[in-house]
Amino acid sequence: MSQKVNTAKGTRDYLPVEVRKREYIFKAISEAFQRYGYESIETPSFELSGTLLGKYGEEGDRLIFRILNSGEKLNKADLEALQNGQLGKFANSLSEKALRYDLTVPFARFVAQHQNELTFPFKRYQIQPVWRADRPQHGRYQEFYQCDGDVVGSDSLRNEVELLQIIQQVLQGLKLPGFTIKLNNRKVLAGIAQVCGVEQELSALLVTLDKFDKIEKQGVKDELTLKGFSSQVLDKIEPLFQLQGDFEERVLQMRVFLSGNELGLKGLEELSYVHSKLKDFLPEREIIEFDVTLARGLNYYTGIIIEVKAHSVQMGSICAGGRYDDLTALFGLKGLSGVGISFGADRIYDVLNTLNLFPESLNMGPEILFLHFSEKHVDQCDIWAKYLRERRKKVEVYPSAVKLQKQLKYANDRGIKWVVFYGDEEAAKQQLILKDMITGDQRTYNADSWLTDWLG
Repeated sequence: MSQKVNTAKGTRDYLPVEVRKREYIFKAISEAFQRYGYESIETPSFELSGTLLGKYGEEGDRLIFRILNSGEKLNKADLEALQNGQLGKFANSLSEKALRYDLTVPFARFVAQHQNELTFPFKRYQIQPVWRADRPQHGRYQEFYQCDGDVVGSDSLRNEVELLQIIQQVLQGLKLPGFTIKLNNRKVLAGIAQVCGVEQELSALLVTLDKFDKIEKQGVKDELTLKGFSSQVLDKIEPLFQLQGDFEERVLQMRVFLSGNELGLKGLEELSYVHSKLKDFLPEREIIEFDVTLARGLNYYTGIIIEVKAHSVQMGSICAGGRYDDLTALFGLKGLSGVGISFGADRIYDVLNTLNLFPESLNMGPEILFLHFSEKHVDQCDIWAKYLRERRKKVEVYPSAVKLQKQLKYANDRGIKWVVFYGDEEAAKQQLILKDMITGDQRTYNADSWLTDWLG
């Protein structure tokens, strides 16, 4: 009985046309970063477990794919921890390495490790896969690509402004018809916790608030109640669900809520600064929204938080990021602030595919195919093909002299635009026939001059 073949859950294969579409996205993102002076780096697909664990919060740690120790290292498994129910300690004894959960923490490790080789502020972009042991569902995968851009070694809010420009330019360059960039600030969220007297429960508060767009106000209140938050706290956060107006109007309402709270007001000042600067760069500032419930689940954010949602498609965030102060201190390099964004290439792919926004040209294969009629003429076709390839044309020569119908079907299936007929009859006349497979039109050329005639 043959074994059923399939990919692992949360992963997927990509056919050639799909790869071309993904490369189209990667190119748009990388070129945008390059225009702003960002340089590309790469880091290993897996890190030491200690590099990753404890950096993403309890929920993030659960989603890290660990790599089982091999060989004699398995003898170091802490069986006593297993017997005592210390599953975390037992898991650590089984695994010294883990697949990277994101690109930011490995980047912080990279900066600390190579600090003497870098010039600060250091601006990098990175396009590589990451892995999360999440439950697969629409728009959520266990293996997916992130396209990150970060600036470390500068606490200037102009970096946030620049990254928001890059987001807008990439998404509009991909012809995405509508999207919203949501902003908040961890200082604002910390201020809210202080005003409500729940500083010690900040993490629990943020995790629940961040679900507002999915479970709405009553769902947030119910979950906070289950987590032990008092009715007085629920009453205090009620105004957060009633903010109205544009960006600055919502900031003004939050100034009242956070009145007298220095940390929260500082966060509002940072948001207002970034938003005010965008008017010089983004004529469509209405795509920027202040969302006070936006928290993001990553513990390392300390300032402005960014999340982007596409319109017209049911999908999670397609880009996110934020300010992280002193993340590199976890690896021994203190006093280095950073800010970054991450494009979710797989989700952007799904959005563009759903809305049929990829250029039609990406469905096309090689530009020209030389049909194969006999060995005595195929060498000449190879010479022409070499000439065209040297001029950056995508060219194929059919490998064997099979039936013409089969070769033409191959051209159609591959989306090849032009085919060349050069058989005994054409060679005798020192001619060839060039056919447009899309329109059906064909034209006869002199064999010795067709290249210059056709290429112009």
